[in-house]
Amino acid sequence: MRSEAEVNRVVDEYADMIKRVCFYHLKNEADTEDVFQNVFLKYMLYEGQFADREHEKAWLLRVAINACKDYLKNFFRRSVVSFEVLREVEADEQEDHREVLAAVLALPGKYKDVIYLHYYEGYSAGEIGKILGKKENTVYSLLSRGRGMLKEMLGGDGIDE
Repeated sequence: MRSEAEVNRVVDEYADMIKRVCFYHLKNEADTEDVFQNVFLKYMLYEGQFADREHEKAWLLRVAINACKDYLKNFFRRSVVSFEVLREVEADEQEDHREVLAAVLALPGKYKDVIYLHYYEGYSAGEIGKILGKKENTVYSLLSRGRGMLKEMLGGDGIDE
């Protein structure tokens, strides 16, 4: 079990990122809080060692994504959330970014994950491949197709690489 100081450092450092990842998967503040707590509980109980901070960050992202997917599989948690609820939570986002975020959230999961990790969290294709367990070239293909879908959804404006 990890020390309280170590857990507090990780929560301080990665809480915002993990909340964003959970929210964009779950689209619900209450569910996001539940999974968020579980992610850091798993971190606290994890006895393995991390090579460096990037390895630790990647591990937390992978755990958060998997925890969200598991949560969504639960029969009692499946529900539809209106776009208005989504707007309330992202109130701190700039107005012109809402349309892009809504389009990213509307993408199929395999495209949504790579687009989000690349553009919102700043990961390279190689890093995304390691996090998601995919080949780097597959990530490039998913990014390209995802950008094409976004371009179509946003009326041809597209996303700059």
